[in-house]
Amino acid sequence: MRFCYCLSLLWLLTASALHAVNPTYQPQLFQKLRVVYEDSFDSGKLHPDFWEVRQNTTWAVKDGVLHGSPSSAEFQQQKVAQGDKAHAGFKPVLWLKQVPEQFVCRLRMRYDAKTYAKGFPLLDVGHHIHTLTFAEKTTTLTIKKDLQRLPIEAPRFTLNEWHDVVLELKKGLLLLQIDGVKHRFESANIDMSSHAQIDFKAVDFGTCQIDHIQLWEGQ
Repeated sequence: MRFCYCLSLLWLLTASALHAVNPTYQPQLFQKLRVVYEDSFDSGKLHPDFWEVRQNTTWAVKDGVLHGSPSSAEFQQQKVAQGDKAHAGFKPVLWLKQVPEQFVCRLRMRYDAKTYAKGFPLLDVGHHIHTLTFAEKTTTLTIKKDLQRLPIEAPRFTLNEWHDVVLELKKGLLLLQIDGVKHRFESANIDMSSHAQIDFKAVDFGTCQIDHIQLWEGQ
């Protein structure tokens, strides 16, 4: 009996470890996936081939979680004095690079801030190409700044909570999933050609945390 119990416990621990390292995901828009990049930040460092810190904001890995916070007060003052308030680093900004034209990105993350008064957190899928803005009561996809605007009531991404997020994109389609709630955006303007990045942008004077991330090319 003791042997059987130990064997069962070992199996459960092994299964849990495998799930934590390489959880399975069944894509909605693709038949197959090719791994491009995955990271649980256990190394304590950002992989420079896939990440680019922007606006001199502060990013560091602590206990296996990537933490982002605003730039220093000195940098902010310098940028404001130069008339470039938009890039002063009031909000943490980070780019994920090498994103395929057809992709699936799966991650666990959160944006923290005291209030929405300083703006809304967002994900730029392609730099200023497909902007997902997370307001208090709506989620909005804005394509190429002002070409098209598609607001929806769900899924929503609330502040100060962890969320499981999935993005799937192929030409004409963008699937957003937050904590299992899905919405499929359809538009002829959805296209990642020559825009191989995802931008993470928090609320002014807020923070961003990413626990783990997986990036695949959709096939």
